[in-house]
Amino acid sequence: MSPGGTNLIILDEDFRRINACLSRLNQEARSKAVFLIDKNGQLISSQGETAGLDVTSLASLTAGNIAATGGLAQLLGEKEFSILFHEGERDNLHISIVAQRVILVVIFDSRSSLGLVRLRVKKASEDLVRIFADIMKKLDQEAGKARAIFTTQFAEITDEDIDNLFTKS
Repeated sequence: MSPGGTNLIILDEDFRRINACLSRLNQEARSKAVFLIDKNGQLISSQGETAGLDVTSLASLTAGNIAATGGLAQLLGEKEFSILFHEGERDNLHISIVAQRVILVVIFDSRSSLGLVRLRVKKASEDLVRIFADIMKKLDQEAGKARAIFTTQFAEITDEDIDNLFTKS
């Protein structure tokens, strides 16, 4: 996945933490389903009643919605609109940007309320921010290790080795 233009690798442990967070949100908000999507429109995870939903289309259309709304925000001099709400006859969508990286989508009906969803999304967003901060920290540590290995390997190459590489035999 690549939210924010950064390739992001989610390890099993972190993926389980994300799923637990989404499952808790789905239960506490009394929603039908919860989705976490990257800003490129790729589904990261989902919880709840997802059978019968075209989750691929939902993910890409949601990302497109966020992009279009970002254009509207710029026209109005805003950085972004971090929360969107769509009300339907049966189902409602609550869409929010989390940690400027991912999009959290909650589908709910009359079993819940906008106020409850907003309250529970706020808590879940705080948890997701911590999870993604941990993921980024791990990535930074791994990148540092890779740089050290790369630097060490090239430090062993001498000028003579380079000359030999480009010298005709």
